[in-house]
Amino acid sequence: MWLRADVRPGSGPHRSSGIPYPQSRRTRRVWSSGSVAVALALAGCAEDNTSAAMSRRQRDAEAADTNPFRDSGFTNPDLAPMSDGGSLSPDAFFVNDPPPPYCGEDGKMRDSSPISGTRECPDDKNREGCSCTTPGQQALCWPGQRLNRNHGVCRDGMTRCIPGTEFGNRWGSCDGYVLPKEGATEGANACRCFSSGTWKLDNLVPCIAQDAMKQYYVYSSRPSKDAGYVCDGLTTTPPPVPSADWTTSSLKIDCGGRFELCYTIKSGDVNTPQANDCVLVHSCVNIWYARAGSDQKLPNLGGWSANDQACAQRFVEKGGYGEMSVRGLSSECEAVDDGMGAPYVFKRASYCPPSCAETPDRAECKSCSASGAGEF
Repeated sequence: MWLRADVRPGSGPHRSSGIPYPQSRRTRRVWSSGSVAVALALAGCAEDNTSAAMSRRQRDAEAADTNPFRDSGFTNPDLAPMSDGGSLSPDAFFVNDPPPPYCGEDGKMRDSSPISGTRECPDDKNREGCSCTTPGQQALCWPGQRLNRNHGVCRDGMTRCIPGTEFGNRWGSCDGYVLPKEGATEGANACRCFSSGTWKLDNLVPCIAQDAMKQYYVYSSRPSKDAGYVCDGLTTTPPPVPSADWTTSSLKIDCGGRFELCYTIKSGDVNTPQANDCVLVHSCVNIWYARAGSDQKLPNLGGWSANDQACAQRFVEKGGYGEMSVRGLSSECEAVDDGMGAPYVFKRASYCPPSCAETPDRAECKSCSASGAGEF
């Protein structure tokens, strides 16, 4: 049973595209004590429209309503006008657009580094009309909210120091910046933490074995340099947990933080997932992702053997899907979850039917793959 790319990509920030068949599509069949092991593979995706995911979208939409994507500009600074017209502390211009705090590997929150400047002209943004030192100097500029900066599609612009006489040198227009897309509440267009990146798993192949009583068992394959993966034959049933690791993986995202990433195989329909879909395996890694934008190798997912034989039978006979999820706390102290504290599912993909192992050139089998990548 391979995974296929026949489910449309999600339209939200946590989406992934169909994965093509690997160059090697052969399946290793191993006979042992009357059983046969058949390799499977995964590809494809679906938008997560569970109530939990929708809750996160609603929360983000409300946040967008109260925190506009663009700051107020030089003539209407970040700070809301004070009723008494008086001045506040040097940090007053952060009230409406605060710099994100920092949460380290230990999860403790720390204040952000001080930013010099004034309420109208904080030095971290190089806003148009604010003073500059060297005529002709070029610098990065950002007219948006600090919480969106350099997340998802959002990018700094470039400005130039314009010489002046009466009012001195001033920064010119900020050109080439990218702000969040209006109305976006998730995904790269929303420019929030964990809105752009990829969790890549190199082997997502489960193996199927059938004993003399026609009962099915599902367990992990192991990576193979030549074939991509190998399914070892069984000598006992139910099969023991394989000693070899199942897969290697890596992560590349737009913000640092501590995250728990999980891959789950369930029996059910990827288009209509249910809370009671039975689980064959739920495998997780808990990691500290130190540097945003880096390609970080993660701990391997270990071998496994499904201990629910009825679920294994249902998976083979009726089909199933793989599910990628995340829960954690970003280095900017933003919760990454479904909006209610539970893991956020950012990819679901259906497994192809077992027959694809024997007839990989059929139309419905050509998009199947042994690996998977959840893009969001």
